[in-house]
Amino acid sequence: MATPTGQQPQRHNHTAFHSPAQPYQLPHGRSVVDTFRNPKEKLYQVMMFAFGIVGWLCALLGIWVTVMAPQALASLALLGLYAVIALIGYLISVAAFRATAFGNMILLGPRQFPELHTMVVTGANELGMRSTPTAFLYNSNGMFNAFARRLLGGSYVFLTSALVEANDDEQVKFVIGHELGHHAAGHLNLWLNILKLPAYLVPFLGRAYSRSRELTCDAIGSYLSKNPVASETAIQMLACGCSRMNQRMSCDAFIDQERMVPPIFGFLTEIFRTHPRLTRRVAALRKLAQRP
Repeated sequence: MATPTGQQPQRHNHTAFHSPAQPYQLPHGRSVVDTFRNPKEKLYQVMMFAFGIVGWLCALLGIWVTVMAPQALASLALLGLYAVIALIGYLISVAAFRATAFGNMILLGPRQFPELHTMVVTGANELGMRSTPTAFLYNSNGMFNAFARRLLGGSYVFLTSALVEANDDEQVKFVIGHELGHHAAGHLNLWLNILKLPAYLVPFLGRAYSRSRELTCDAIGSYLSKNPVASETAIQMLACGCSRMNQRMSCDAFIDQERMVPPIFGFLTEIFRTHPRLTRRVAALRKLAQRP
């Protein structure tokens, strides 16, 4: 939109890191996911598998002990029935959600918002994914969100209308890359998640693992976007939420806020969250962009 003088408004320089060029170089022979998987995710993943395996072994031992006690077979059969009912309920809910998506959301494709569809296809190809996830845009009634899901063996990405409306194309590209990262990094693998399930009983471990996975996908999204500045501002827009102020944000000032977070209460509020606080996520991307 032109200014009253007839000149185009100047785009605000979000941050002192001024180069929009892609600064990341992949080591020879390493994939995007291997390169950008957060070190904490690697540690927490090992811990999740270890506690998960121990948990399932304890469960199997309990079942074996129960089988050896005939009087407890009725209780074991009842637990099995509950498990079957839970599985059926899960499959019904997944099928219902999938039907809702195809019936009430906008399926991205070559004939429907092709620019968004191209971002999904390009990102999936660059990550070496076997197939491109099915992507939807839906009316979120003002809610900012994007998420990835596995539904009946298929990979899906969902974008809310509010998020796409408030962000520019470069920022949306980062968001799509972030969600594709969840698929490419194996975060939604059903069988691996079932194996890790008992580990969520360990206090705070599951949440810490989830936060580390988000940092991994932020790095992957930034790599796919080819624009570190847009990646930082895309995350900051989750805090801002105002399209009018999008081009006027300062990532430097936002990163400075991270140093203002009270250490004790910042820690206490974060350990219960599945996502790192936004100032920390932007600071992590800045650090990644400045690495050799």
